[in-house]
Amino acid sequence: MAERWLSVDEIAAHLGVNPDTIYKWITRKRMPAHKVGKLWKFLASEIDGWVKGGLAGDESSGGEAKSPAKGKKPTKT
Repeated sequence: MAERWLSVDEIAAHLGVNPDTIYKWITRKRMPAHKVGKLWKFLASEIDGWVKGGLAGDESSGGEAKSPAKGKKPTKT
């Protein structure tokens, strides 16, 4: 039997995160997602592989700046 496609809300529940985080991860962390019309769909097996492969926590693919350590001010560039 074929694996069922999951919605943003379902994959967010699967990962234990807010649905808004899923949308950010699609663009910032290249989360595996498939656009069907206006909806994003996911295969849990692809997402699990993405997480296990370490890509979910990879800051280099996120494009987000790391927060400065506590007590330190960010440097100006």
